Amino acid sequence: MNTWLDRKDFENARRRVASALHRTPVLSLRTLGDRIGAPVWLKCENLQKTGSFKVRGALNSIACLSARERAGGVVTISAGNHAQAVAWAARRTGTRAVVVMPEGASRTKVTATIGYGAEVVLHGTAADAFREAERRAEQDGLTFLHPFDSAAVIAGHGSTGLEIDEDLPGDKTIVVPVGGGGQIAGIA
Repeated sequence: MNTWLDRKDFENARRRVASALHRTPVLSLRTLGDRIGAPVWLKCENLQKTGSFKVRGALNSIACLSARERAGGVVTISAGNHAQAVAWAARRTGTRAVVVMPEGASRTKVTATIGYGAEVVLHGTAADAFREAERRAEQDGLTFLHPFDSAAVIAGHGSTGLEIDEDLPGDKTIVVPVGGGGQIAGIA
């Protein structure tokens, strides 16, 4: 992905997803703050739909698709939270979702993804599953939703950063866990 995003992209993403998602709280962790000598706050995205921030990017991605793309359905690759997020967002928008998961994916994540309405395909390793998702996109005319390297995913995740900035005005240091990098790219 070689697309630059600006604040307007994040604000537009937030407008697209806000009515469907929770505005999660920012809670003080006083004990930890006292230990390190600085205030510590936690953005509780575990309270978000599907239990993860990933739903922000998934819903924004589907919202950015054309009517024709939504009608054709989507496919993605994930072993967990993104899988559930795409399944939930697709069901909410009336979009068919195929989620290719590696064979080693947690049974809990697989069951939850099916429960949110996706067709789940278990396929090899994570790398194998990625290739299978791309193949299915080509073969079945599905739109491939990349789990992190996508302007729409990053902009959706960036709505978290806008909320943090509004809830905690002023200078701050934000620590973000990194997997694929979509969330930190959006918050940065």
